[in-house]
Amino acid sequence: MINVTDKAKDKIVSLRNEEGKTSDHNIRVLVQGGGCSGLMYDLKFDAAVEASDEIFEDKGIKILVDKKSLLYLLGTTLDFSDGLNGKGFQFINPNATRTCGCGESFAV
Repeated sequence: MINVTDKAKDKIVSLRNEEGKTSDHNIRVLVQGGGCSGLMYDLKFDAAVEASDEIFEDKGIKILVDKKSLLYLLGTTLDFSDGLNGKGFQFINPNATRTCGCGESFAV
């Protein structure tokens, strides 16, 4: 399961509208190699659902995750921060054993 905070939901809806996307465009969360800790998150809108995707829904937001990425993301909460310490989406991932200072990469 992947959860979405209210702030993340509001920002996703806002961005989807700004970019002219429809409600058919879901959020795809990927984990890829890279970053200073070894693994990086990638977040994008995607209207295509692959046969191997797991689909989660929280607060009306559908989240698509491929099976490889799912191993790293189970139990993760997607949040959004617009404070002085940084702006953007943040992943609160209980599987991460360490994260980099910018919060964009992690290790398990």
